[in-house]
Amino acid sequence: MVKKGVRAMIRTFSAPMPTDKQRSERGLLLPAFTLAELVVVILIVSLIILLAGSNLYGLLVKNTFRGQLQEIVSAMQMAGNSAAETGRRYEVIFDLSSQSYLLRQITTPDLFADVLEDEIITSNELGDNCRIIYVIFDDGVYTNQDIAKFRVGRSGWQCGGKIVFVDASERPYSIIVNRLNRNVTLSDGDVDILLPKSPEEVPF
Repeated sequence: MVKKGVRAMIRTFSAPMPTDKQRSERGLLLPAFTLAELVVVILIVSLIILLAGSNLYGLLVKNTFRGQLQEIVSAMQMAGNSAAETGRRYEVIFDLSSQSYLLRQITTPDLFADVLEDEIITSNELGDNCRIIYVIFDDGVYTNQDIAKFRVGRSGWQCGGKIVFVDASERPYSIIVNRLNRNVTLSDGDVDILLPKSPEEVPF
């Protein structure tokens, strides 16, 4: 009996070590990443995070740019609607030199007088990613460096036209003021508007 026990112990100690496959099957060896696989996974995750971050930044910049333009459109629409309902006169002034604009209620007969502080309804400076390039009125008056004024009263806009902006990537957008139907709209690109024709362009 003692001999059998000794033989069993000898067989146990002299048995070959289990292979990795056998250990895995027995639950002794858990699967794991190699160093190369780990590096590849980290690179892929980093790339995904980088792409998501850049897309999010671009979306935020675009939304900020569009948000500024929408604020201008809303201010001009509000001025037009209020003028139609109350008979008051309003003026939206774009200063291309300082890249800013303001909306005011006109309270004096002199349209060329200085803007009074209590006339100002809203005033904003444009951000670095939003610039006014030029303004052209539907009577042909053009400016790319001075002050442009859009006035509105009960009968509508005194002049229509467009204000052309560019974003950080120099992509143009246009705010169109239509004096016939009072609409103020935002469009992608440098949109054409109807301008008066010279006598040479009108066939007799």
